[in-house]
Amino acid sequence: MRKGLFLDRDGVINREHGAHTTRFEDFEILPDAPEAIAAANAAGWTVVVITNQSGIDLGLYDHDAVDRMHHYLHDMLHRHGTHVADILYCPHHPQHGRCLCRKPGGLLLQRAAARHGLELSASVMIGDRERDVEAAAAAGARGILVPANVSLMETLRTNGLV
Repeated sequence: MRKGLFLDRDGVINREHGAHTTRFEDFEILPDAPEAIAAANAAGWTVVVITNQSGIDLGLYDHDAVDRMHHYLHDMLHRHGTHVADILYCPHHPQHGRCLCRKPGGLLLQRAAARHGLELSASVMIGDRERDVEAAAAAGARGILVPANVSLMETLRTNGLV
């Protein structure tokens, strides 16, 4: 079994603007995110993005818009010689009922672990909201809470992950 590094998207990989990232033009990858992801891969982590995208359920954007942003992220990482193994997201909003995949639930982490052969007890989730840490705990992984838009590389170094 391998160790997984689960990353929240908005505020950890791309700039958090304080609201839903509804337009592709606002999808700004944070400066050292590609370098940090490359370092994590080199250190033996399987990197997976786990993100809530409730704007879909609210009608602010659709699955195609999210897919476009994720294709851009994959392409940018590829240009930097690195990658994420997967991107899993929940499209639901809590005002429309409860779902099993939305963080703070741990289902998406569990799904990623099963899909990629990851040992959750050896895995870490980095996020900028308490629900990210709660999702990690629900799945049996370690959670690290960071302020939005901080250096991912510094977070990895400070926590001894690279």
